[in-house]
Amino acid sequence: MKNTKYAAFQEFSGLVCAFHWIRAFSIFALIATGFYIAYPFLQPKISPEPVNFLQAYIRSAHLICGFALIGVSFFRLYLFIFDQKSAFERESISQLKNPKVWLSLIGSYLWLSKHPHIKGAYNPLQFVTYFGLAVLVLLISLTGISLYINVYHEGLGGMLMPFFKWVEVVCGGLANVRAIHHILTWAFVIFIPVHIYLAVWNSIKYPNGGVDGIVSGIRYQKH
Repeated sequence: MKNTKYAAFQEFSGLVCAFHWIRAFSIFALIATGFYIAYPFLQPKISPEPVNFLQAYIRSAHLICGFALIGVSFFRLYLFIFDQKSAFERESISQLKNPKVWLSLIGSYLWLSKHPHIKGAYNPLQFVTYFGLAVLVLLISLTGISLYINVYHEGLGGMLMPFFKWVEVVCGGLANVRAIHHILTWAFVIFIPVHIYLAVWNSIKYPNGGVDGIVSGIRYQKH
């Protein structure tokens, strides 16, 4: 029986892998702390001393992770557009308008056909999904900053207020901003299990890197 040989190549740079996991950790932390801020179900022990800062600690963690997500997302976009090591990712755009690739791809997910040959790091469905995720990050960041500047009027909040006050106006008030922010959070809650399932499914069905690629940055191709 002839053995199939594979060659390893770098699919993602170290920075891309690091940014993925920073964003993943930030999103998980933001969901947990955000739901707690909306419904603070934990009650610290009553004390006459000013030490009951649980809500403040949770809010601080939420803000830190929020600004980490914003900062990393900016750098991630910069790498995708300008980084030479990310050229393999940019190749994915070339197949978005190819209906044959889309049909074969959907067929492979339905176990009806083989996975088509993909140019670049992402298949068309992945690329569209990740683009949608980027839009979600943008919208939830805008609404998050709008909520932030209405609580913190000095320092960074005061600096950002002239640039982001329009978000509250466009949304029709701060209550609507909070509602939109909450609804967008549920979009992330839905995305995460689907993303994990499809990533693992793809790794099992096509074991040429898959999930390993975003951990090590390495993918394997047949000679």
